Amino acid sequence: MKKDELRKLFLAKRLAIESEKRKSLSAEMAAVLFREVEFRGVSAVHCFLSLEKNGEPQTAPILERIWRDYPNIRTFAPRINPATGAIDSVEITSETPLSTNRWGIPEPPEGKSADPELFDCVIVPLICSDKAGHRVGYGKGFYDRFLTRCRRDCKKVGLSFFPPVDKILDVHQGDIQLDLCITPAGIYRFKPNFAFSANP
Repeated sequence: MKKDELRKLFLAKRLAIESEKRKSLSAEMAAVLFREVEFRGVSAVHCFLSLEKNGEPQTAPILERIWRDYPNIRTFAPRINPATGAIDSVEITSETPLSTNRWGIPEPPEGKSADPELFDCVIVPLICSDKAGHRVGYGKGFYDRFLTRCRRDCKKVGLSFFPPVDKILDVHQGDIQLDLCITPAGIYRFKPNFAFSANP
């Protein structure tokens, strides 16, 4: 199937999951992530902030676990730059106040944008992915452009309530592949030898 078809199909499937069920599934995904991926070599993580109205997996359990168990890891969240349409990555903590942008997405309203080359890991929003690690997003290309500015060894991690589909038919050169995707049922690794560097 093509991206537009997959986007419509999986948005509907995601919104059909009741809010409390999404919450419990999101907690399961966070547990899978920390069970399967070693974070002790990580110094900085960029993580999207969930958009509830679109039924996205909740990233709060991931950020809260990092803040509790890995206090030396710096955490950053996206802010859309209205002048450029690019993602600015702003450092956040458990105390950071959030505002809502024009798309209804929570984001830090203040703070200097970090260099994307800082990140060891980017936790990426998606609607679905395929078995090669290509993803379907909302069609704006925000994250594909952002990921091209990250280091080659930065690990790109997706979160999905559903397993990957066989193939996205209209993948193009600007689509950036994931390294892995976390689902409630387990982890899908798209590139061999996935590991964080001990010396990022």
